[in-house]
Amino acid sequence: MSKRSVTVRMKADYEYEAVNQQGNKVEIDMYDAPNKQAQSPMDLLLSALAGCGSVDAVVMMKKKRKTIVDFYVEAEGDRNDGIPAFYKSIHLKFVLVSPDATEEEFAKVVALSVDKYCSVASSLKSEITYSSEVKRPT
Repeated sequence: MSKRSVTVRMKADYEYEAVNQQGNKVEIDMYDAPNKQAQSPMDLLLSALAGCGSVDAVVMMKKKRKTIVDFYVEAEGDRNDGIPAFYKSIHLKFVLVSPDATEEEFAKVVALSVDKYCSVASSLKSEITYSSEVKRPT
């Protein structure tokens, strides 16, 4: 089993910065639309799922020697009306622009990528345990 970790640090009341073990940073904010400059945690979850599903799909299409002119994923989540406002469902729309790939072969690759290889999708389907603790800095 391998472990990953990130540290999320407050920059202002509604602004945070997440840093992974390698020092890569992601800005997070909880502002409403007019003042939003970064993704919210729930946006990041959609981004993580779409990004995870994308990587293997693109690699598999390239292994099939298919030309990729453009590729993107539109991720849309329907959230619970109450608190917490968790995702009740997520829909991923994979779009591939390619002169030599069929929709059928792309659909097979996407299904494999999301259902078999994507760690984020598997995490959303599993029973994840988590814990928390409170401590003072040392």
